[in-house]
This record gives sequence, C-alpha cells and structure tokens, in this order.
Amino acid sequence: MKSLSFPSLRNHVSSLIMGSDFFAPETFDEVCRVLDGYVAIGGNTIDTAFIYSGGKSEQAIGMWMEERKNRDQINVWTKGAHPNQDGSRVNHAAIYEELMISLERLRTDRTDLYALHRDDPSVPVGVILEALNEHVEAGRIGIFGASNWTTTRLEEANHYAKEHGLRGFSFSSPNLSLAKAIEPYWQDCISIDEESLSWYEHSQLPILSWSAQSRGFFTGRYTPEDRSNADLVRVFYNDANWERYRRAEQLGVEKGYTTIQIALAYVLNQPFSSGAIIGPRNDEELKSCLEATKLVLTPEEIRWLDLRS
Repeated sequence: MKSLSFPSLRNHVSSLIMGSDFFAPETFDEVCRVLDGYVAIGGNTIDTAFIYSGGKSEQAIGMWMEERKNRDQINVWTKGAHPNQDGSRVNHAAIYEELMISLERLRTDRTDLYALHRDDPSVPVGVILEALNEHVEAGRIGIFGASNWTTTRLEEANHYAKEHGLRGFSFSSPNLSLAKAIEPYWQDCISIDEESLSWYEHSQLPILSWSAQSRGFFTGRYTPEDRSNADLVRVFYNDANWERYRRAEQLGVEKGYTTIQIALAYVLNQPFSSGAIIGPRNDEELKSCLEATKLVLTPEEIRWLDLRS
C-alpha cells in the first residue's frame, strides 16, 4: 500500500487510514475483525477522537493493541478540543486534560498523530502552537495537525511556527472528496473547494481526508430522484456533483474500476501528499479500497473529474 512519510514518525502512514467512530468494547469482536483485516492489507494507521462513541472508540483500540501486542507497528491518531456543551475547548487546559484521558483509554504513553478536532478563531495561533509543542517535547505527541481549519488559519499558524522556532502543523484533515459539499455536513466542518485545493498544491501540506468517499454518494445506491437520505441530499445533491458522478462512472468503465473506487483514487492522486480515512465494515469493502490505491490517475483526469476541463 502507498504511504506518507513524516520525518518525526517511526512508521510511515498508510494512505488508507481506518476510521473508528463506531468502535466500542461492547463490539470488540467486530473491532478485532475490522482491524485485523485492515492490518492484513498493509494498513497501519487508526483514526479516533476523544468524543468518538463517548470515548469507547479509544478504549476499544487500546484493548486491541494490547491484545495483539502491536503498539509499535501501529500509528495511533486521536483528536481533541472538540467543542462541548460549555463551548470551545481550544485552550491549553482542555487540550492537556483530553489528551491525558485519551492516552489512558488507548493504553499508551503517546499518540503518533494528534489533531485539533475544531478551531476557535478567537484564540491566537501562537497560544495553540505553544501548547501543542509542549506535548511534543514531553513525548506525548509525535506530530500534530488540524482538523477542519481554514487555509487562512493554517497559513497563519505555520508562519508563526517558523518565525518563533516552533513545530507547526504537519498535516491537515478537512473533507477532501470528489463530490463537493454544498454546506457543512456538521457545524464548522471544512470541505475543500477549488480555491483551497490550489492552496494545498502550493503549500504541499498533506491532507488526511475524512469522508473521502462522500459518505456513500458514489456507491450507486443513490440517484438524483432518490432523496431518502436527507443528509446526503443536503450536502451533495446538485447538478455539478451528479456530473462528477457520471464522469467517475465513465472513467471507471474505461479503466475497469467501480465508480466509488474512482472517487477514492481521486483523493489519493492529488498533486500533494494525501491519505483517506475509510470505514469498511466487511472484506469486500476493504478489498475495494485496497484496489483503489493501485489506480493512478493523471493530472488531466483529475481536472476532468473535477469539472475543470
């Protein structure tokens, strides 16, 4: 499997990253089946978060790593500082509190990748970077990134880091997918558009995308007439995205791949380093994702799929 390399990590990051928002100790047999299958195809990076399943996702991953005795072969990626009922959690104390709880749940002393789950633009980037750098220096975080940050804030943060001799963000985790979001799937979420794509190409900041397969839009289960999935309709149903679907379907027929494999390959063939969070629940879906990593799309094909040519 293709991978991304980060100088501060002992392991490369596999281009397919296993999502875990449905993991829990109560379904540990399923967790083991999913993660064992994922590792068997060459995957090594698991995405989780302080809030996933109310903390149970991290607990289940910790149980699995302890049982399999494979902690050093696995990249753990957790996220914190998601707002709660009291408001923003993007501050020094909250980041520390949540990270320490996450590490305890994960049964480890470090998270290889860490990301702020949301931004709070009212907090100066310097305050945030100084807090994160403390955890890097203490060995609790390998590298850190930002989930759902605008390119403006990312640029401001990494400029501050450079000017003050600090580590900056090593990656970003917005929604990058072939279907373009009409509105945020969840509040304050960031999806990549043409303008921000140009910024990533220029900056070369890697993207580790959530909802890389547009939450099932390209599976073939939906049509413009089928409006049964209200969230999918709200976020992705417009003429431009159905044209992208038709082009992905056409290119898939030409290359011998399914439409959803073309959509995943689109994410993995950007002119900058990119990875995709996936959520396969069975061997067939896992195999489909793996096959998509072998597909090379040309810059011209990427632009055509994107309706830019």
